[in-house]
Amino acid sequence: MTEIGICGVKILDPVSGTEKTADILIRDGKVAAVGEALDTAGCERILQASGLTIAPGLVDVHVHFRDPGLTYKEDILTGAAAAAAGGFTTVVCMANTRPVNDNPETLSYVLEKGKQTGIHVLACAAVTKDMQGKELTDMEELRCLGAAGFTDDGKPILDRELLRKALEEAARLNVPVSLHEEDPALISDNGINRGMVSEKLGIGGSPAEAEISMVERDCRLAEETGAKVNIQHISTAGAVEAVRRSKKRGSRVTAEAAPHHFTLNEEAVLEYGTLAKMNPPLRTEQDRLAVIEGLRDGTIDMIATDHAPHSREEKDLPLTEAPSGIIGLETALALGITHLVRPGYLSLMQLMEKMSLNPARLYGLPCEGIQVGAPADFVIFNEKEEWTVESFRSRSSNSPFLGKRLFGRVHYTICQGKIVYEA
Repeated sequence: MTEIGICGVKILDPVSGTEKTADILIRDGKVAAVGEALDTAGCERILQASGLTIAPGLVDVHVHFRDPGLTYKEDILTGAAAAAAGGFTTVVCMANTRPVNDNPETLSYVLEKGKQTGIHVLACAAVTKDMQGKELTDMEELRCLGAAGFTDDGKPILDRELLRKALEEAARLNVPVSLHEEDPALISDNGINRGMVSEKLGIGGSPAEAEISMVERDCRLAEETGAKVNIQHISTAGAVEAVRRSKKRGSRVTAEAAPHHFTLNEEAVLEYGTLAKMNPPLRTEQDRLAVIEGLRDGTIDMIATDHAPHSREEKDLPLTEAPSGIIGLETALALGITHLVRPGYLSLMQLMEKMSLNPARLYGLPCEGIQVGAPADFVIFNEKEEWTVESFRSRSSNSPFLGKRLFGRVHYTICQGKIVYEA
């Protein structure tokens, strides 16, 4: 029996480049039929989707679910619920949990709990033991046990030769290494860009060079080792240009941009305070526009949220004491539509490439699009619908976008043929 019938929906498939209106039947977790005026009489559920768009489920390669260890901020179940509400059917958890995800037991815990969520929860293991940047983890063992890739996100790997060894091993295993690019030697009071706003606040801040210098180094290492290196949450014009040059030299470097870095600049700190504090920080307007241009010309491959939940009590601390980061899963698609598609920087199809196809390809995930036999992992949304960000399914609410009017509302998220979110 067909489980779900979707009628009159606009198909937007970045895999095939298809854009058309049709009906879709879903059976046993897969697409059973695509066509006009399909027979939906046997469906358990019929979705009348005229005016809505269906696309492959969104994939976020950069989330922090704080589980194990810091579950008062978020856990795997609440994080996955937030992801589903944002249209994401797959997420990749970072390794900076407590304990660090650098061992078989913690990796198994994350992956097994992820199976309880209704979406696909993957995990990166740490590159170095306890993320201390001194000794490599057993990357081969962790890969065999299900690690999607490797990262010390939250901390840069400063030892060049140690990173070289890690990239050589990653190249052998053919898995990506994602890198947090900030040189702490150049930073005083991280989370705020060093510039006009930091001077006004009397804070040292993080200069652009702290990111640029690390990105330049690691692009060269990627070229020398042949490894798949993903530059995380890129924020500066100089780093975008470094990735652009590296790609032209034939590297396997990819880059991701967070929604806050293409929507806000450093002046947001004056308006939102700690809700605009993050690592790397919000930069200048010139940097913001450079990130958009990187997305537009393909230098930046992916949009990833860097979903970073914190409690209200933590974010209420003074600016120099509060933790960095904001949540992002439930606003990412709408921010992309509002700030990239509507102004004409990207087409909606290109946005789906950045939020679904390219992230899936980074981790070698199935990319079959919307065709018969493909996995039924979909987001259904209305790109023209305006809505107000009023609440979150995340356990935390640390977002400068709370109360904002955005375009692009998720109506349904379907994963493995089941509706896991419904507006």
